[in-house]
Amino acid sequence: MQPLQNAGYDRAITVFSPDGRLFQVEYAREAVKRGTTSLGVKSKDGVVLVVDKRTPSKLVESKSIEKIFQIDDHIGVATSGLVADARALIERARLESQINKITYNEPIRVETLAKKICDLKQLYTQNGGVRPFGSALIIGGVTNDKAKLFETDPSGALIEYKATAIGSGRTAAMEVFEEKYNNDLTLDEAIDLALDAVYEATDGKTTSESVEIAIIKKEDGNYNKLSDDDVKSYVDLLIERKKLEDEEKEEEEESLDDEDDEDE
Repeated sequence: MQPLQNAGYDRAITVFSPDGRLFQVEYAREAVKRGTTSLGVKSKDGVVLVVDKRTPSKLVESKSIEKIFQIDDHIGVATSGLVADARALIERARLESQINKITYNEPIRVETLAKKICDLKQLYTQNGGVRPFGSALIIGGVTNDKAKLFETDPSGALIEYKATAIGSGRTAAMEVFEEKYNNDLTLDEAIDLALDAVYEATDGKTTSESVEIAIIKKEDGNYNKLSDDDVKSYVDLLIERKKLEDEEKEEEEESLDDEDDEDE
């Protein structure tokens, strides 16, 4: 039976409940939380986008699952949530980028694009006959030699981050970022940090087939999706590093146990 406090306030149109909540927007956020983990990290050399795209079945061609998209030469987007909603937002972002280039004869700024997408998302929270987009986006790029990274919410809210994550593993990934992020990261270090966060968010189930990586360098401002071989080399280094860390922990625990035995 539906709780009395939200009865009728999550049907058909998005309206405020008496306690000031928008249930349709909250449900859209839940759709994002159920999605796979996507991350963005800003470094002194550019922006890194990493996604976990685990397939639900071994029969699925992993190449057919896209979670990172190129919007313009200098902008990339990582998505989480409802795939169909994300694709609609990606097409709109590409259109806005083209319109800006034709109108002003210059590439669209990352912040401008993020605001335009959030304007559309917000519009879908207040009109009858529509529902909020069940997808969140991490928008990364380079504008005027400055790396920019934004996270967009289904409500239309916009926040700029140094490092962020969306999807089911957000909490674990953000804990890694809070602990290990610093402003002087190189691009390689930012990739390692993002993969470390993915590893924690997926409980160590990270493989080269389940990860996609894209970078936008400040040097040339160009979006570049890493090849399978490059991704494999980064993931192999991650797994090797984690094995060493586990071995060190085991040795520490054994030494502590030995000390306890001596005390007894």
